[in-house]
Amino acid sequence: MPRNTEKLIIADKQYNSRLLVGTGKYRDFNETRDAIVMSGAEIVTVAIRRVNIGQNANEPSLLEVLPPSKFTILPNTAGCYNAKEAVRTLRLARELLDGHALVKLEVLADDSTLFPNMPETIIAAKELVADGFQVMVYCTDDPIQAKALEEIGCVAVMPLASLIGSGMGILNPWNLDIILDRATVPVLVDAGIGTASDAAIAMELGCDGVLMNTAIAKAKNPVLMASAMKKAVEAGREAYRAGRMAKKIYQASASSPSEGKIT
Repeated sequence: MPRNTEKLIIADKQYNSRLLVGTGKYRDFNETRDAIVMSGAEIVTVAIRRVNIGQNANEPSLLEVLPPSKFTILPNTAGCYNAKEAVRTLRLARELLDGHALVKLEVLADDSTLFPNMPETIIAAKELVADGFQVMVYCTDDPIQAKALEEIGCVAVMPLASLIGSGMGILNPWNLDIILDRATVPVLVDAGIGTASDAAIAMELGCDGVLMNTAIAKAKNPVLMASAMKKAVEAGREAYRAGRMAKKIYQASASSPSEGKIT
């Protein structure tokens, strides 16, 4: 996929921001709104099984502070451990959001690592794509699995950088390189980002975007961290497009020319 496009394009829709953010773990909806507005994100992912977007009529709804008229709401299946649960959850989300098709699929293997359950993810992806969903999919950083999900018809693949909520950053940039080299759909790093430099590195590698939640929500100052992440994603993207200098092991290169020296 040509990765020098000016805007992020997912399922034929253009987005100015390449930072996608989650809505969990904040102190309240007001902090959620303030951080997300500061981040500049246009796509906001919501765990349908954990956050109210209308399924609980007597409780405050996230959509009151993050209206779908201003943000692309990306329902996700956090907390689902098999394909059946995930498919059912996203069909509910489609009803709540008036036929909304763009979704994030994640099927987890266990509740301690939150690692992707790839066999169940594949099953769910096939069913959802056949049902007309535009599926962005959380997956391992296995290039073979990522390509298989693309071939099923997923509109974006989202390999983890490290475990969800770990803040460990990108542990295997080489696998991401292979995924990026082979993919013809957007590749977005999902899970493991801890601070702004992690986001910048993901973008410098050529990733099309970054999705994060805990790195912002659990910062000491979430709104300030959201601002930092916005700048990091933009800087990393510019560095990728500019093309970094070649690394030269054991070889220095003077910044100034040697000709015309004052003697």
